[in-house]
Amino acid sequence: MSTPLIILIVLAIILVLMYNSLVAKKNQVENIFASVDTQLKKRYDLIPNLVASVSKYMDHEKSLLEEVTKLRSEANRPNISDKQKMNLDAKITKALGSIMIAVENYPDLKANENVMHLQRSLNEVEEQIAAARRAYNQAVTDYNNALEMIPTNIMASMMGYKEKDVFEITEDERKNVNVGELFSK
Repeated sequence: MSTPLIILIVLAIILVLMYNSLVAKKNQVENIFASVDTQLKKRYDLIPNLVASVSKYMDHEKSLLEEVTKLRSEANRPNISDKQKMNLDAKITKALGSIMIAVENYPDLKANENVMHLQRSLNEVEEQIAAARRAYNQAVTDYNNALEMIPTNIMASMMGYKEKDVFEITEDERKNVNVGELFSK
């Protein structure tokens, strides 16, 4: 076998490996986002039960419950982008956190078996969402690295691949929690 033919075969193998690597990373990002989406759907399914359980107790926080219900409806719309899903997820996370803090102000509600079960279920789903977000962010980081690094960036550009967004926490979630303020409510 001649040297130019060997070089051509080696180059072809490298190109195929780079192509397959990029496709695998893109598919991994989409697969993990689908698992995040599944966990978010599970949370959206729990929200009506939570709202129904706490609404009769929480007349003062009615606007908060309405906001959660509205956000859930928006999140369940078909054909929303991944970016919109991420933004709605951040808003729902914040609103649910506020509901859980408000529940602490209602001793009868806090002792209610259904509400306690819903709180445990939501906490479990939130932990699963957090784990899925971490996996997604890692997959996106690997994917974005492949899009930026030489020589895969050249092939990614030819394939029309674009960088993906990672899940980020909101500015409110970055602030330190004022424990004294929580107990004074």
